[in-house]
Amino acid sequence: MSVTSADLECNTADHHGRERGRDDSTCSIATPSHPHTASADTSRIFITDAILNGLPPHIAQVIAGHSNINTTMGYNAVYPAQAIEAHRSFIARRRSLRPHDEYRAVTTEEWKEFLDHFERRKLALGSCGRAFGTDCIHEHACVRCPVLIVDPNERGRLVEIRDNLNDRIAEAEREGWLGEVEGLSVSRDAAEEKIMQLDARQKKKDSPVFMGIPSFSQIAVRVGSADVSWIPLRYLGLG
Repeated sequence: MSVTSADLECNTADHHGRERGRDDSTCSIATPSHPHTASADTSRIFITDAILNGLPPHIAQVIAGHSNINTTMGYNAVYPAQAIEAHRSFIARRRSLRPHDEYRAVTTEEWKEFLDHFERRKLALGSCGRAFGTDCIHEHACVRCPVLIVDPNERGRLVEIRDNLNDRIAEAEREGWLGEVEGLSVSRDAAEEKIMQLDARQKKKDSPVFMGIPSFSQIAVRVGSADVSWIPLRYLGLG
């Protein structure tokens, strides 16, 4: 038995029609001339089996060609607890394929090193955002570093550093230390940028959020231009 393009078109329309909740009587029943290429039962069996075996629902959505994750979950005949246990089993199977050294117990020295890393990230101006196990690429020139997370409470200290850099630049220019001027200028510009970022963040935090509530003048103009003939005069203060 061959399936024509018209049959496929009919079955595709029926499939999407079911997704939208429509009941198309011309295609809802499979016949020898109009077989269903992807019935609801087939989709339900496939999606349920896939999720039970640990496939994430959003991946099943892509495979099934659904535009909405709720459509995919509608075909899923699995309780949430079963899905969680199936996903845990899937993770366990994946871990069994990985080298056992990756899942060994962490030693006391390794855990202490991990905690010490975050302790070493604490700075006078805030904290360093570099990744674990990486060295400082700016040789601890924290003012220049883009991953420096400045504490808003330390803005005064950052201003003092900026002012000190300006004084040192003036001294270097007076003494003719041009190489010193260039290096200090880079640090001064970085400090200025961080101060501007702090100010912009604080301004955004302190500024009121407009919720779209109209003012009295806007309401008056809107009411004045609207047809209020149907409103009783006593409600308008005229009766």
